[in-house]
Amino acid sequence: MADHLSQDLASLRIQRDAPRAPRPIARIALVLAALAGAGAAVYYVALPKVTSQLFKSEVSLTEIALISPAQASITVTSTGYVVPQVISKVGAKTSGRVAKMNVKEGDSVKAGDVIAVLEESNQRSAIAAGVSRVQVAKAQADTARANVADMNQQIAREKKLVESGAIGRASLEDLEAKQKSLLEQVSAADANSAAAQSEVNTLRTGLVDLTILAPIAGTIVSKPVEVGEMVGPVSREVAEIADFKSLLVETDVPEGRLHLVRIGGPCEIILDAYPDKRFRGQAVEFGQRVNRSKATVVVKVKFVDAMDGVLPDMAARVSFLSQELDAKSIKEPPKKVVPTSALADRAGAKVIFVVDGGKAHMTMVKVGGPVGGSGLELVDGPEPGTKIVNSPPPDLVDGKDVKEKGSE
Repeated sequence: MADHLSQDLASLRIQRDAPRAPRPIARIALVLAALAGAGAAVYYVALPKVTSQLFKSEVSLTEIALISPAQASITVTSTGYVVPQVISKVGAKTSGRVAKMNVKEGDSVKAGDVIAVLEESNQRSAIAAGVSRVQVAKAQADTARANVADMNQQIAREKKLVESGAIGRASLEDLEAKQKSLLEQVSAADANSAAAQSEVNTLRTGLVDLTILAPIAGTIVSKPVEVGEMVGPVSREVAEIADFKSLLVETDVPEGRLHLVRIGGPCEIILDAYPDKRFRGQAVEFGQRVNRSKATVVVKVKFVDAMDGVLPDMAARVSFLSQELDAKSIKEPPKKVVPTSALADRAGAKVIFVVDGGKAHMTMVKVGGPVGGSGLELVDGPEPGTKIVNSPPPDLVDGKDVKEKGSE
């Protein structure tokens, strides 16, 4: 009886060390806190990125232009490069090691100037050996002739004896046979001498070929080979020479606008290297084929003005004009022009939005007077060719992601 009572009392005892069962309200609070944290991460991190990618502002683009005073008379504008029409990649006729180099990049040379000399020791040794063979062949020929002369004397004596009847003809016939043999030896010796002399002449020509001459007058436009390098007919050129007097601009004109270009017509040339300098030019020649992939035709343009500072492969922009440029207008520098529609007011200042890497970067500019009716001179701002937003919307801010209208 007592044992049952003890067991009943023990079952009613409160176990304070046992873990408490979670309350429903606390569990709900933990779940809500986790959801709130995840929502904040989505809102502040993921959502801006997704929105930036999916909801970029679509804008139309334009660019800062470089316009010259001749803009009113321009019929076609195209780009190209300065190309020498007379150029020579000087190589070696024979293989050898460079012993002496007389020029460096940028040097001016005349036709016939010695550019480089290859090692000559082996060639001179070969020539000396060839001369010795010539001398030996000549000595053999002289000996054969002496033998023929001696044989002729013996034959003459034998003929007299035969005619007098002192001896028979057998001995004379033997001598005449030997005479023929000696004459053949003379011919062989002369042939050997001529062959040896031809070999020497070839070696001497090869010796001349070891001296590399400039085939044209011009300027060294590549780094020549170094002393000690091996060169030859199939190896790299020793040096490259370009005649700067033959420099022309080769520019790609769209096929559909080729009819606007007139051979002999005036042009304006602006080089990327000298954006503030203008050159007068003249169209001189059309290319002989159309580039199918670009639908363009090469037009060659010569410089009318002095080509000071002009180098091969410089990038150029050519404007084909309807009338000649006078001396006054050619001296006026081109102007950087920004379209009026690309300007915006932010905090009382004139700004443009430069597009780079898919983002619009707000840039303060300083503008001058009107140019061409639809633009303003850019006194202080980015360089020509810079892509900018045309007609920027009021909500466009610095650093905002943008994409060009019509692009995917």
